[in-house]
Amino acid sequence: MNQQSDAVEITVAAAANLSDAFTELGQKFTARTGVRVVYSFGATAELAKQIENGAPFDLFAAADTEHVERLNRQGLIADGTAALYARGRLMVWTPLGSRIRLNRIEDLRGAEVERIAIARPDVAPYGRAAVEALGALGLWKDIESKIIYGQNVTQTKQYVATGNADAALLPRSLLSEGEGQSIEVDERLHQPINQSLAIVKASGKQEAASLFSQYILSPEGQSLLQRYGYERTVTSDEQKKNSDQ
Repeated sequence: MNQQSDAVEITVAAAANLSDAFTELGQKFTARTGVRVVYSFGATAELAKQIENGAPFDLFAAADTEHVERLNRQGLIADGTAALYARGRLMVWTPLGSRIRLNRIEDLRGAEVERIAIARPDVAPYGRAAVEALGALGLWKDIESKIIYGQNVTQTKQYVATGNADAALLPRSLLSEGEGQSIEVDERLHQPINQSLAIVKASGKQEAASLFSQYILSPEGQSLLQRYGYERTVTSDEQKKNSDQ
């Protein structure tokens, strides 16, 4: 990647589940290229709406594929720039020091679990996956009255961290080792959390945004994302190559 001689800065609209991973990713990218990365983290649907309303973002990293596809149909995405970059995983989490011990997800029914936090399913793909998984396990009707909704996954985690909820369903990427107890949700219980990115067509810094997109998709970028708990996605080119073999 070419070193940028002038101080270019790009603004990235990124789903809240990416806050930890993309902060480190941006630092490494800036050290490599000289391009600074500024983030606006939030719920995917809300970020997409901001792009529809003309927000000055250069790159959009969503927590799903649907919102990138919708923006593309509206002519708001630069041609040929949409790409899968990660697949997220969902966890049930209780914080360090919690009196609650969950051996399986069904234990959320227990009387000692009074409040369960999830991200709003209408704006956050991880919230939607949480509702799907709880429904598939036959838990939703039993625990719906306990549910409190965060505006995004970062706020959802904060509810538990501050004692306003006992447990949360969160992206694995936001949970650090030793931070508490977590149970992985079987991904067969919900639609795959495939995450897509694209360059915003109205961006005046598409070249720099393209460099960052390439870095995210590069082996180095993918290795970092996997360290944060994301699974690598197979690109369409790789799928074609595998089918040809």
